[in-house]
Amino acid sequence: MNDDVRVACKAVDITDAALDPAEALAFVNDPAFGGIDVFIGRVRSANHGRIVTGIHYDMFDPLALKVFARSAQSAVDAHGPNAKVYVAHAKGRLRVGDTAVIVAFATPHRDAAFRGCRDVIEAVKHEAPIWKQEHYVDGSSEWSEGCALCVEAADARIEMSAPPPTPVVASSHACACAGHAHRASQEPST
Repeated sequence: MNDDVRVACKAVDITDAALDPAEALAFVNDPAFGGIDVFIGRVRSANHGRIVTGIHYDMFDPLALKVFARSAQSAVDAHGPNAKVYVAHAKGRLRVGDTAVIVAFATPHRDAAFRGCRDVIEAVKHEAPIWKQEHYVDGSSEWSEGCALCVEAADARIEMSAPPPTPVVASSHACACAGHAHRASQEPST
């Protein structure tokens, strides 16, 4: 691996391979770094009081990878410049307990590693065009209204030449950003 490479971003189709935390650690490993922070997001067994059997993640890969890279570089700019970052998100059907996302951030000191890792995972969650369909024990499924619809994220995507946004509506959902405005998921009625 080229030592000049400081950021790795991946969208991993789980039919090809599972996400591997060891790969993230190997990428960010550097003897000069005393702090390595790793976030591993997994599919949990319940959401909103319903038993979850799995999640199907879908994403628009080219734009998601741009968001991953921009988020990683922004965190390096804020907490580096001597840092390495690894970002990977699964797509496809995952079972409860499967790894959905990995972020690793390494720097000479622990505080910058903690802050950088958190900045990256929050940006990925709030800005990347990733959608999830939860599957439940009763056989039903539902697409989650998530942060990919956030107004702030939509505005960032506009700057990256994404398609024009739909109108803004007030909404809340179960993620950490509950209560802020989202783009309408369907055309407004006239």
